[in-house]
Amino acid sequence: MTPRATLRLQLHRGFTFADAAARVDYFAALGVSHLYLSPILTARAGSMHGYDVIDHAHVNPELGGEDGFRALAAKARERGLGIIVDIVPNHMAVGGADNAWWLDVLEHGRDSRYATFFDIDWHVTDPALRGRIAAPFLGKPYGEALASGEIKLECDGGKWHAQYFEHRFPLAPRTVNASLAEIGSDPARLHQLFERQHWRLAWWRTAADEINWRRFFDIISLAALRVEEPAVFDAVHATTLRLCDEGLIDGVRIDHIDGLADPRAYCRKLRSRLKNAYIIVEKILAPGERLHRDWQIDGTSGYSFMNHVNALLHDPSGEAPLTALWTGITGRAGDFEVEERRARRRIVEELLVADFNATAQALHRIARSDPSTRDVTLGTIRRVLTEILVQMPVYRVYADRRGRSTEDEALMAGVRERARKACRPHERELVDVIDRWVGGEAPMKVRPPRAQRLRMRAIARFQQLCAPLAAKAVEDTAFYRHGRLLSRNEVGADPAQFAMSVDQFHRESLQRLEHFPDTLLATATHDHKRGEGVRSRLAVLSEMPQRWEDAVGDWLTRNASLRAQIDGLAAPGAADEYMLYQMLFGAWPLALRPDDRAGLDAFRERIAQWQLKALREAKLRTSWVEPNLAYEEACAKFLERLLDPRTSADFLAGLFALVDTLAPAAALNGLSQALLRMTTPGVPDLYQGTEFWDLSLVDPDNRRRVDFDARIAALQGDAQIESMLAGWRDGRIKQQLIARTLKLRAQLPQLFARGGYEPITATGTHADRIVAFLRRDRDARVLVVVPRCCAPLVEQDRPRVTPERWADTRLPMKGNVAWRDALDDRAPIEGDALAVSQLLGRWPVGLFVAR
Repeated sequence: MTPRATLRLQLHRGFTFADAAARVDYFAALGVSHLYLSPILTARAGSMHGYDVIDHAHVNPELGGEDGFRALAAKARERGLGIIVDIVPNHMAVGGADNAWWLDVLEHGRDSRYATFFDIDWHVTDPALRGRIAAPFLGKPYGEALASGEIKLECDGGKWHAQYFEHRFPLAPRTVNASLAEIGSDPARLHQLFERQHWRLAWWRTAADEINWRRFFDIISLAALRVEEPAVFDAVHATTLRLCDEGLIDGVRIDHIDGLADPRAYCRKLRSRLKNAYIIVEKILAPGERLHRDWQIDGTSGYSFMNHVNALLHDPSGEAPLTALWTGITGRAGDFEVEERRARRRIVEELLVADFNATAQALHRIARSDPSTRDVTLGTIRRVLTEILVQMPVYRVYADRRGRSTEDEALMAGVRERARKACRPHERELVDVIDRWVGGEAPMKVRPPRAQRLRMRAIARFQQLCAPLAAKAVEDTAFYRHGRLLSRNEVGADPAQFAMSVDQFHRESLQRLEHFPDTLLATATHDHKRGEGVRSRLAVLSEMPQRWEDAVGDWLTRNASLRAQIDGLAAPGAADEYMLYQMLFGAWPLALRPDDRAGLDAFRERIAQWQLKALREAKLRTSWVEPNLAYEEACAKFLERLLDPRTSADFLAGLFALVDTLAPAAALNGLSQALLRMTTPGVPDLYQGTEFWDLSLVDPDNRRRVDFDARIAALQGDAQIESMLAGWRDGRIKQQLIARTLKLRAQLPQLFARGGYEPITATGTHADRIVAFLRRDRDARVLVVVPRCCAPLVEQDRPRVTPERWADTRLPMKGNVAWRDALDDRAPIEGDALAVSQLLGRWPVGLFVAR
């Protein structure tokens, strides 16, 4: 069953199945058709997100277990709601003492029934790891941990294991004898014992260089699964498929599809099991990249639309001045691609070294297997492979035994060309050779069979390296280095694309209708860097860059005395300070006054959490691996003084005045964004709580507890447009827009699901500030009209353009049709040239139905 509209819920022990069930009536009243749940299988105790699964066989007891899930499903069915669940086929949580599969592999090594479940390389060149599992879970070097007595021998249920704080390492049965208890805590004897195990304890810092199993990105507590193996697929999906077969689950969202060895084969296999279920994947598409239609899925989880609608709300005229401001203040590149390439190179060289080495070794084995390439050294392969990886413009390509698709081959042709230019002259020919090995030549055409196996392993290694490299370099590094305008640094977006024209937005909508009409449309997710309200407010700066430049110039001068000096450099540095000002402006709470000490303290705590993450992700003056505590403390102190009325009253007054002045325009952006999400081709997704204004930051801030009681009360309260406009800061107007639009979707499901999409080009003074289109199904027609880039026209104290300011702006229409306002109770509007001043005379955005 294809959803009409979904509502994403983040489940954890503080918000369980029972909590969700208690609010089903509200979700139904809001107008969604499906609840879209975060992972429901058993995760690590205390997990706030559910992606650290430890047991695929059971529903998470912290959420209420299977009985709790069944009760939620039953309550949802009573109100006509279905359920979609997030599934995690790529990885499991390891370390600790709670993953039975992992513990069994540690105990029995390659003889474990789960040895093939995890993506472990048992045949690495390092003799210390050959046939063993790297266990880099120690908080200090192995020798120090051993000498300190922190690693202890313990017996539980007659089975011996090494214990290091919360981590358990079972001893191989063949190494256990009657004298084991006599070893005690003697470091030398413990070391001798540990050297006979299937695991090799190590300091966590060694993982980047010497781990021999694939992780989720660089996280050592998440081990990758080989879900391409039939036994693994069955074990991972058994519970989900059973619940689907019982009719309790209507669809799935596949987490991190790009981490899998063969996403196409996986999706097609899942489709064969789920038949008519709704299947979407978490997938970031680069500009111009299209989802493969032969995967047999319904689309993605919505990042693409989030990018398109956000870019639509940016004024292209602001790009040049904001770029100049960024480079002038910071001295850093204005070109995002420069930052991305730098980040890619650093991630390869420092963070994903072990994964890179494994890929290079797989390629070297191919080279050694053929006399014509036997003299290609590992060092040469490493250098050329680096250049190929640095030049990749997408997360990955999708070669399999048949080779690459035509689209992927065209993409790799560009990669080859750029990589050759970056390589040493005598190594340039190897670019084409390596490219053939990683999918340019179909493995099925290679002989003998061993050569095919080597090719397939190299393809998997290469493609499964590309995805985490892109994520770490782009989302988790370059996004925190390039700060021209942070509203464009979002999951699924390309900061190099500053804005999108109305015509391009229409083209993207038509493409979506043709190819993936059931894909999700999101504007907020559990993974977003900034809430939709923060992005909408920052987008206003693209319309008035000079005003922003004046404000920032004043702040940089005014706050100079608050900076510290660390290692002879300002702390915070110019880039970090400039991005901080953007976040303070973008996320400033609507109800916060500049003299509210308690409110400022609460805001500071949230921003401080973002700031620390931003500084470490940038990996310039501090990082997660090598934290510069002095610099971090200086930045935190700077923030503390900025948000203290005793030291920064004038700054706070100026910041508040700017926010207060531009907030109505930002809110209008938010209303336009919401209506476009619910009316363009696709399935609108509502992230929990964002029916009110969303000024959240990156996780965990965007996963905070939602006050559903306030939202329930608001939906039942005063819904007159003038009242909602006057009190727009409380979010009721956005909530009512969502509820009324979803009600219309329920009345005209076929029109919104498969109806035509017809762009309408406005005329007149402000034609470029209008986005309008028709959705049509036979005789049924819906007209959508939203403003964009209207900051100069917005009323002073409410998110609406005064009707007279629209002047002669009109929509040329075919025929003299009467249009009923679906958002308001007023007389129909008629004519073959509809005045925007009339269409948007009461509500800030327009939704009309032909009578």
